[in-house]
Amino acid sequence: CGVNISCPSPLVRGTLGGSALLSVTYTSTSSDQPVIKWQLKRNKPVTVVQSIGTDIIGNLRPEYRGRILLYENGSLLLHHLQLSDEGAYEVEISITDDTFTGERYVNLTVDVPVSRPFVHMVASSVLELTELFILNCTHDSGTKLTYSWQKGGKSLTNDSRLLLSHDQKVLTISHVVMSDDDVYSCRVENSISSMKSLPVKLTVYRRSSLYIILSTGGIFLLITLVTVCACWKPSKKYQLYCHYPFSLIGLKQAVINLTKVIFNTFRLPFVHQINMVLHLIFQSQSGMLLTEIHRCSIYRKRQELAGQSRQNVAEQSNGNHEGNDNSLL
Repeated sequence: CGVNISCPSPLVRGTLGGSALLSVTYTSTSSDQPVIKWQLKRNKPVTVVQSIGTDIIGNLRPEYRGRILLYENGSLLLHHLQLSDEGAYEVEISITDDTFTGERYVNLTVDVPVSRPFVHMVASSVLELTELFILNCTHDSGTKLTYSWQKGGKSLTNDSRLLLSHDQKVLTISHVVMSDDDVYSCRVENSISSMKSLPVKLTVYRRSSLYIILSTGGIFLLITLVTVCACWKPSKKYQLYCHYPFSLIGLKQAVINLTKVIFNTFRLPFVHQINMVLHLIFQSQSGMLLTEIHRCSIYRKRQELAGQSRQNVAEQSNGNHEGNDNSLL
């Protein structure tokens, strides 16, 4: 005769901070109290609890105090689960009159629930035929995760252009085409939870459209600069008080910069192209030239007002002198 142990659920999934019941039942022909021993299998097994019936023998290890509860059928309840609680648990139940000791294993996993993921992109738009564009599925918490992607509500798998990383966390689009203009989302899940990101829209622009936009803007800017610089004639006061009259060097550099933007920027992501154009307009030598013109015109106006003020003071002073002479006569 011996003790027969059955286990209704050999795999128990727990949540960090939660509780897990390692459920077993036993049968025996003896009416004596069973000796129950639970161990966590490691390289060196760790005794979780040992008891006669439900009466615990000896002192519990510090990490289990206040966290365990034994039932008469041999089941073990663990509270306040920690990641270190994960593993294979062995239960042994023996009774003095029985010849054989019953043994059974229960596997416990402890996981952290998944937080809502989101799709991270360097920009929400990209230029057609861009060599690589990367979408990253990121999240704050979760353990033992698996990732999956959807495009336009349909599941994505690896193909010749849409490449998933080994863990499927990163989606790389190679040689972007117009059909890649769509809505993308990712899902993250583990054994206890599953969350899906909000969909994000990726916009793909044709190269021809961008060329027209940049070319038209560039030509307009060049015409404006040339017109302003050709029509403006610096006065002697400007040449005296300003750092440089009619900066041809600045204009030349602006033209060179703009030409580089128009002809060399198409290999960059779309948002970088726009940033370069804005940088040229607001921070280039051409912008400095227009700023200098404005600054010096204000300075010149102040000089004129100061001259008029001095002239008025002189006229008033002369009038006072003439009045004094008439009174003497």
